[in-house]
Amino acid sequence: MKKVVITGASSGIGKEITNRLLSLGYTVIGISRTITKKNFNNENFIPLQADLSNELSTLNLCKNLTKDDIYILINVAGFGKFEPHEELNNKTITNMVSLNLTAPMLLTNALLRSLKKNNGYLMNINSIEALRASKFAGVYSATKTGLKAFGDSLFQECRKSGLSITNINPDMTQSNFYNQLKFNVSTKDDEKLFCSDIADAIEHILSMRKGAVVSEYTIRSLKFGISKKS
Repeated sequence: MKKVVITGASSGIGKEITNRLLSLGYTVIGISRTITKKNFNNENFIPLQADLSNELSTLNLCKNLTKDDIYILINVAGFGKFEPHEELNNKTITNMVSLNLTAPMLLTNALLRSLKKNNGYLMNINSIEALRASKFAGVYSATKTGLKAFGDSLFQECRKSGLSITNINPDMTQSNFYNQLKFNVSTKDDEKLFCSDIADAIEHILSMRKGAVVSEYTIRSLKFGISKKS
């Protein structure tokens, strides 16, 4: 049974993708700080706890994962803080860069030989912010733009192999991403995305002929909406 590594698997987009791939018959190694077997009632789910904002924790995880034969790596884990740049503290900046950008690059480095050998897939869940400039999003946008550039470069680097690489850029998606923020997605269904929309994109990519690659997959809500918290 083919193995998949998914970061941020305990909630939101990562959890939805994990459930979808388990339903498609994959064995999923799900990674988060607090994840356990109880998160998914499936014998093909393997939890691995790691804090991907911590370099040592990430390096230990990479070392453990090199022992596995991995077919798909999906980098999902990330967070954003949207404030004037001078209001961000040092820890927020370093944690955002570590989780959103450094960890995916380290995991890809550790698993790339396995992914290439298996003619597998690498997918980065970026953000619409990787494609535009928004105020109060300097650090977050920088991490997502960097991850997109990393994926684009690897696509060119790995084209002689059988590895498919895709950057997925979702618009605002209803999830716990906004729990600690001052705003949220719209209350209207056509003004936001659902986590299932991202899982649909993953399933679509995996269903395509292996000789064709969607290198860039941008998903937008039909209309734009946002809600501010009181």
